[in-house]
Amino acid sequence: MSDHIKTMGQQFGRRSWAEPWKIKMVEPLTMTTREQRQRAIEEAGYNTFLLRSQDVYIDLLTDSGTSAMSDRQWAGMMLGDEAYAGSANFYRLEAAVQEYYGYRYVVPTHQGRGAEHLISKVEIKQGDVIAGNMYFTTTRVHQELAGGRFVDVIIDEAHDPTSLHPFKGNVDLDKLQRLIDEVGADKMPYVSIAGTVNMAGGQPISMANIRDVQALCHKHGIKVYLDATRMAENAFFIQEREEGYAHKSVREILKEFCSYTDGAWMSAKKDSLVNIGGWLAVNDANVFDKARNLVVIYEGLHTYGGMAGRDMEALAIGIEESVQDDHQRARIGQVRYLGELLNEWGIPIVQPIGGHAVFLDAKRFYPHIPQNEFPAQTLAAELYLDSGIRGMERGIVSAGRDPQTGDHRYPALELVRLTIPRRVYTQAHMDVTAEAVKAVYDQREATRGLQMVYEPEYLRFFQARFARL
Repeated sequence: MSDHIKTMGQQFGRRSWAEPWKIKMVEPLTMTTREQRQRAIEEAGYNTFLLRSQDVYIDLLTDSGTSAMSDRQWAGMMLGDEAYAGSANFYRLEAAVQEYYGYRYVVPTHQGRGAEHLISKVEIKQGDVIAGNMYFTTTRVHQELAGGRFVDVIIDEAHDPTSLHPFKGNVDLDKLQRLIDEVGADKMPYVSIAGTVNMAGGQPISMANIRDVQALCHKHGIKVYLDATRMAENAFFIQEREEGYAHKSVREILKEFCSYTDGAWMSAKKDSLVNIGGWLAVNDANVFDKARNLVVIYEGLHTYGGMAGRDMEALAIGIEESVQDDHQRARIGQVRYLGELLNEWGIPIVQPIGGHAVFLDAKRFYPHIPQNEFPAQTLAAELYLDSGIRGMERGIVSAGRDPQTGDHRYPALELVRLTIPRRVYTQAHMDVTAEAVKAVYDQREATRGLQMVYEPEYLRFFQARFARL
């Protein structure tokens, strides 16, 4: 049992805890038979992204746009100003980003990858190198399409699923310095920092580390940009684990962390509790001017950026709700509840348990399946077959191919992500999920891998198709 749950148990005289909200509306779920699921997964080419949601029981594919909005957010939807230009909701969104994240200028986008695209177009030239604390799929693609090359400078512990390092999202400063020495600071427009690091298992970066990264980068004239998609969750981990922050609020920690960066992009569909939306925020007026010009080409006018007014209003409210300590405590507590159940049963997962998901370690789950037979893709399909629970692959399929050689990239981590939407499922759903994973684990030795039979050019994990070997 995690420390914060123990603390709550002591406070209330019991060991259990409850979410800081009550249910006002429900959405019925559909149970399917194994025969129905077999047909569905075959039609989907053993890719859980290609399943129809009506065939899914508990959907843990992603926390992106799948959270439950609050009554305040739904009420805010009725205040949507759908003016094409100068929507009042944009100015409320702009004020919320400035207040809680601290950046000067805000450009709205339809979601996070829209913001990734803008900053890549503005900052990256052909031949540039972008260092970061582990790649993320869409981020790296936009950087490569803009002519850049991503280089991983995360600490080595991040690639070890058994390491208990409290901040596995930290940048290795020696790796970063060597890269600067090798390619030259003039070839590095910015360092790309993610908080938390999705592909490492939802692992946080420390406040001390971002301070050091800023100092090193600014010494060489290199900017620091933040993927703030799950930064509120990262702030909770800093509050819990880093000396000097136990008595600071998530809100205070978030704003301090952002102060060590030059700008950020945000997929608001995660931390900010909305179904669609994102933004790019910077402190440099020249970068802002270029991004505000490009957003008109690719997203929409600079006062809506691909969002409806009602969505911007819900997002402004969601930003405020996302930094509440009770919300983050319950949100991360539910993820830990699932992870601790699996850990108690000896099922291999990434440690420490991350902020938004539990990551199953497919290499240790299926040691007999080689990586080029897609063990994580296999595990995601097997879990769906067993129970109708949908997770997603985060391994060799997600890593894609090296653009120079055309060969598969072979990441050290071969994972299945069980992503918990915010304010959606109960602890009983977590129990059902844990029991389903155990059932699949108990049958692991009889499981065989997959072969890829269709591969799209970009971001293949979304649309690739597989067949049984």
